[in-house]
Amino acid sequence: MQIGINYGQHFIRVKPSQVLKSIKTTKFIPLVVAAVILAGCASKQPGTPIADEIVSLGSADNTPAWYLSKIQPNQSLQTQQSYTLLAAWAYLKQDDTSRADKLLHSIKDAPDTAIAIQAQKRYLLAQSLHLQSRTEDALAKLEFPTQWALQDWQWREYYQLKARLYGELQQPIEQVRQLSMLEPYAPANERSQINDAIWKALQPLSSEQLARFIDDHGNSIFAGWMQLAYLVKHYAVAPNELIRYVGQWQQQNRSHPGAMKLPTDLEKALNTKPYRPQKIAVLLPLTGSKANIANPVKQGILSSYLAGGDPQIEIVFYDTATDVVAAYQAAQSQSADFVIGPLLPDNVNKLQAFLAQPDQMPTALPQLYLNQPSQLSQLENQYFFALSPSQEAADAAKHLYQDGVKMPLLLVSDDATGQRLAEAFKQEWMQLTNKEAEVHFYPDGDKMGGAVKAALGVRDSEKRIARMKQLIGNRLRGDFRSRRDIDAIYMIANADELTLLKPFIDVSFSVFAKPVPLYTSSRGHLEKNTSQTAIELNNISISDIPWLIQPNEETAEVAALWPTWRNSQKRLYIMGYDALDLVGRLAQMKAFPGFQYQGRSGELSVTPEGVIERHLSWGKYQRGKLKPL
Repeated sequence: MQIGINYGQHFIRVKPSQVLKSIKTTKFIPLVVAAVILAGCASKQPGTPIADEIVSLGSADNTPAWYLSKIQPNQSLQTQQSYTLLAAWAYLKQDDTSRADKLLHSIKDAPDTAIAIQAQKRYLLAQSLHLQSRTEDALAKLEFPTQWALQDWQWREYYQLKARLYGELQQPIEQVRQLSMLEPYAPANERSQINDAIWKALQPLSSEQLARFIDDHGNSIFAGWMQLAYLVKHYAVAPNELIRYVGQWQQQNRSHPGAMKLPTDLEKALNTKPYRPQKIAVLLPLTGSKANIANPVKQGILSSYLAGGDPQIEIVFYDTATDVVAAYQAAQSQSADFVIGPLLPDNVNKLQAFLAQPDQMPTALPQLYLNQPSQLSQLENQYFFALSPSQEAADAAKHLYQDGVKMPLLLVSDDATGQRLAEAFKQEWMQLTNKEAEVHFYPDGDKMGGAVKAALGVRDSEKRIARMKQLIGNRLRGDFRSRRDIDAIYMIANADELTLLKPFIDVSFSVFAKPVPLYTSSRGHLEKNTSQTAIELNNISISDIPWLIQPNEETAEVAALWPTWRNSQKRLYIMGYDALDLVGRLAQMKAFPGFQYQGRSGELSVTPEGVIERHLSWGKYQRGKLKPL
């Protein structure tokens, strides 16, 4: 007689003579398993084979106790191991990793252990580690030899989990590689979802990153996805060419999953028509107390138009100083087919509220607001372009993360602006790392140095030295020690504060510690880079619009035309310049998540909600000069 165990479609036969031997070789099974075996011995004579049974590892829908109760002394080792695996899986479904791990580690690897059981043990150990937030350890467990003969469901779960883990580690290339390996094992009705998941993972990658993998000969499905994503990134600004090249790719890769069914977002994007307005209305406060804020924006729009605008397009400016809704209605009545503005937050909110009325929604024009409302519009064809300090702080968190920073410390001005920007940084850092960023607020004036000392742990060190001197005597000589657990400092400060803050930081690092990298925002950008002042800021990295980080002939020309403009006004000028350039690109940028346009105000992209996101440039003060990085 032989005992049969069924792993899905894989049937294993075991000789009865192996049963008692297999019981003796089982070690470290939890007490509840042993108790079940002893109970079974009382009702059966040793060595008596039990009836054949089918044990499927494909799902664990019962309780752990139910699977443990199924273990009998006269079963084959593989049957016992199968029920042990299912009990462990049931424990994992209850988030009980401790009991699951005990069961999994009771299954010893041996040359004659069924491959299906070895694979499921590794998979469940990885699931347990994942539940414990040990993502990298979980990945290390998921290494199945390619020669293993497993059923489709096991390969499917294996690649699904690996893709998820790589996604959590923000490694989209490897995530896509695993998803492309998953596709041949997935049911036909799930492949469209996998295509969409692959496409979503590819969107943040640049064309340069994609180009490195388009000739991957080890995995043709993976290489095909890289080729398609590269084409879309490269030709997104030319929709007609893009459609032609995507069609050619489909012809050349007819059996590719993406060719048989394009990702949903890509299909939608290919059918998106760019805006081609004939008359653009610009809503700005042209008179009154706010006109000086709007003037740089107006000059930027005009400069962009004169530099390369379509002469067939008419641009008309409307004054919002008195009534923004009236200005909008005037633009409508004069046949404008696209709107740029308004600029001021109150006007943005007023116009949003007006257009949200049911009778106004159908007549709303495509619009690029030059600020962000308190609540984003639900209307189609609405976009929001703001020089947002909070967005800059969040972008800085991404930059520090990409630089390999693990433990940043924030030194922030103790005011409403500083608190708001610190919160934006913290939220982004939490999203990136699942960890809190440490924040210390500093006051103005003489107390700034004390706040820096406290943040860097110098005060605690000085107190310890003082106590030791009290005990031993003043002859004791000791140097303070600063913290070593932080690996970067991000300063939210204006230029005047920064020139005071930097020296306090310099003197607060002990001789035993290596100074950490220093970062700051565009608020700290010096208006005039005099060599003496800039030397004081040596080794600080600063974010700002590319146009100000790397001056050129255009910046010199603007400085000559408007010599009294400060950096804040120059940024508004560039926002106006980019705003007009964006009009013909907005629809495609929104349709292609991750499509980036290199503007003068930064690397620009559009979220599904229509928000223009800016990825700023970075420079570093070195030897009295700000040098681009």
